[in-house]
Amino acid sequence: MENKEIIKLKKWNLVALWSLDMKIETCAICRNHIMDTCVECQNGIISNDECKVSWGVCNHAFHTHCITRWLSSKNVCPLDTKKWVYYNPEEK
Repeated sequence: MENKEIIKLKKWNLVALWSLDMKIETCAICRNHIMDTCVECQNGIISNDECKVSWGVCNHAFHTHCITRWLSSKNVCPLDTKKWVYYNPEEK
């Protein structure tokens, strides 16, 4: 049997899809979805600012605005009450 080319690739474009592998779905402080905006941003209390997510070394995530407000009165993680330390991947 003779090998005959049936299909010849002329160009190949790779496409990738990714998502965060995180078990945290909501901010434990404001109860909004972690990938949505926080309550302060939704109500217009804070404007012209991106609503980012902050991670602690304890592997808990909160909206930056929520955890900043929380830390102004308590310096512990709201979920495990350990001292809050921001996770910074560049420090590894």
